[in-house]
Amino acid sequence: MKQRRNQVESLVIEAEFWRGRRIFLTGHTGFKGGWLSMLLNVMGARVFGLALAPEHRDGVFVASEVEKNIDHHIGDIRDFNCVSNAMQEARPEIVIHMAAQPLVRLSYAEPVETYATNVMGTVHVLEAIRRCPSVRAAVVVTSDKSYENDGRIQGYRETDPVGGHDPYSNSKGCAELVTSAYRRSFFYRAGDAAIASVRAGNVIGGGDWARNRLIPDAIRAFSSGETLRIRFPAAVRPWQHVFDPIVGYLRLAEHLVRHGQTFASGWNFGPASDGHVPVRQVVERLAHHWGEPVSWAVDGSEQPHEAGHLQLDCAKARDQLGWQPSVNFEEAIMLTIDWYRAAARGTARRTVALQQIDWLFERHRAMALQEAGA
Repeated sequence: MKQRRNQVESLVIEAEFWRGRRIFLTGHTGFKGGWLSMLLNVMGARVFGLALAPEHRDGVFVASEVEKNIDHHIGDIRDFNCVSNAMQEARPEIVIHMAAQPLVRLSYAEPVETYATNVMGTVHVLEAIRRCPSVRAAVVVTSDKSYENDGRIQGYRETDPVGGHDPYSNSKGCAELVTSAYRRSFFYRAGDAAIASVRAGNVIGGGDWARNRLIPDAIRAFSSGETLRIRFPAAVRPWQHVFDPIVGYLRLAEHLVRHGQTFASGWNFGPASDGHVPVRQVVERLAHHWGEPVSWAVDGSEQPHEAGHLQLDCAKARDQLGWQPSVNFEEAIMLTIDWYRAAARGTARRTVALQQIDWLFERHRAMALQEAGA
């Protein structure tokens, strides 16, 4: 009975845990960072953000007016003094490091900047944590692409080797190694900050306008009546709505605060089996829910290398954290399209975002009730 009760409790976003806690986020002006900032704000956390200026005025951070409800600071994680000073000022209990150069194709064009941001930026954040005694837990966000992809069909587990073919994937593998080294060298004793790393799949949702990402590219093409060009229609990726990984990050952070080094390791947060689908299927479902005639075609030009298949095994998060995806593939597509459609109609993007967060809380309550009755 106790095990069942704990499993049910873990399905519910624990707002009370976050109320009043001081949280330091890097990369809060980005897509995932903007959604995480809003979710934390709704739960009553005190959010301190350090990031570059937002890139797009229609991105979730600006369009949903995230800045109004957090302590927002512009800074570059490649500048150690900037990171350390901001963290000392914030005096956070929990750090979630999300700032990154997040694009595979851009990493081919700008490899030096990619490594400087993703590797040395992670070093700077971890070193700043060493010098900030208020920190009890930290979650370092890397990527599913940090695994050394050998073409397998089975999902990658946290014990599989990291590496990466392209500069982006490789830099995220390096960030995993940096995190592991810092954890084993400086954060291993009882009472030290508990440091974990997390690897999510291909995250989708409203308010993402990055170039060379499938969903933003599709929305731009569909809205303008142009033909969407896709590079690898048969490539299988773990597609998931932004809500699922950020809830996983928060659930892990709760365990790090409560249980310390027991949970200080690497974790996968990917979709259920229905989310591991080829690019072609994602485009077809996007087109279906868009509701207007659209066209797409395969880009036959020479392309940089990208893995043909990538899948995550999330049994560890399920078994040890009680975490599981709450948004299925079809719902992820629908929530994403609804956000962009509402924005095109002139609906306030913050209103849409808060409505979708309300939907998330209701979904978690329903899951908990279902589990309790099982």
